[in-house]
Amino acid sequence: MTNDAPERDLAALAVPRWGRLVETGDRYEPYRLLDADGATVEPVAVYFRELLAAGKAPSTVRSYGMDLLRWWRFLQAVDVSWDRASRVEARDFSRWIQLMAKPGRSKTPKRRSAPSGTGPNPVTGKPTVGPGYARTTVAHSETVLRRFYDIHRDAGTGPLLNPFPLDLSRRSGRAHAHHNPMDGWKPERVGRYRPSLPRRIPRSIPEEWFNKLFAALPSHRDRALVAFWISTGARASELLGIRQRDVDPGQQLVSVVRKGSRAVQQVPASADAFVWLRLYQQAMHGQVPHGRTQPVWWTRRRPIRPLTYHGAHRMFERVNASLGADWTLHDLRHSAAARMVRDPKLTLADVQWVLGHAHLSATEVYLTPHKEEVVSGVLAYHARRAREDVQPTPPPPAPGYDQASLDVLFGRSS
Repeated sequence: MTNDAPERDLAALAVPRWGRLVETGDRYEPYRLLDADGATVEPVAVYFRELLAAGKAPSTVRSYGMDLLRWWRFLQAVDVSWDRASRVEARDFSRWIQLMAKPGRSKTPKRRSAPSGTGPNPVTGKPTVGPGYARTTVAHSETVLRRFYDIHRDAGTGPLLNPFPLDLSRRSGRAHAHHNPMDGWKPERVGRYRPSLPRRIPRSIPEEWFNKLFAALPSHRDRALVAFWISTGARASELLGIRQRDVDPGQQLVSVVRKGSRAVQQVPASADAFVWLRLYQQAMHGQVPHGRTQPVWWTRRRPIRPLTYHGAHRMFERVNASLGADWTLHDLRHSAAARMVRDPKLTLADVQWVLGHAHLSATEVYLTPHKEEVVSGVLAYHARRAREDVQPTPPPPAPGYDQASLDVLFGRSS
């Protein structure tokens, strides 16, 4: 990286819709990044093989692939090969992704609109921040690209200097070398071009709005899905991947494959969830294959096929649209966790086990109260203080008693 590198006009940069990420159906190579001619991008294929060897799920490979596709399109726009990219390109890419609109949401690239002119969702209160990429997406992209170049640098197939370096404070020594074990772990900026992320409180669905949302679901399948999500706290992809052998109505258990560890874990579910599941299975009797290894969830429209995450996501979007809300499938997991941590008979370790968290600190975030709860509690506190400040006026003495003598007797004299 040189100080006399020319400054790019990122506002006028036209990034092409180059290449695509395709699903292959092959468990040894679930996704493949193709260039404009339909050929496999071999450096990315090598990275995908490294991810799969580390036990990453196909959904993780897809997520990383979308970040790499975005980077490759940017390199096409600036006419730089992936193995010739420097920190100038990494810096400009990090600026561009934070300022430009997502492809497909605008006909021409433009600067991200300021959030000051947008209002929150009238139901959920979630602010609308414009058409650009979220800060979490930017941070995730930086991590993926830094690890991608680390692998090729170690193999001798990429640049000697990683275009996405670590932060200077991190490179000066071992991270948390003098950490006090009595103190908590503070968030750390790992990459130089990684944006800082605010600490977010997991968004849960209030009880009254969940009841309206559940009533708006159009089918037994959708009611069963939502009932399982809200009672088990399982991730959307975990529940959608279950087979008929994974359901145990007698014990009220369902077996899911955990996203991170890939371990099979039985989690308890509510009795209502199994009732809705039985109604759904009865409605689909004779229309879907039956067998222990067959999927539980199927599409409602013909041709009937196994329900995917994107199909379930669209179903939930339609229900949200009928209410004017913007909750997500992951908000159901947050809602289940918030319900469990508020139960005094469940310990935090119990909730950690049900959610499948590796660390208890990941579960502790659900102990943080929401803004509405804090506001209502403080307003109630002020109301109590106001009532306490009002001193009741003593009633007048009965006929025949002297008020001054009573004040001396009861210690009310000044």
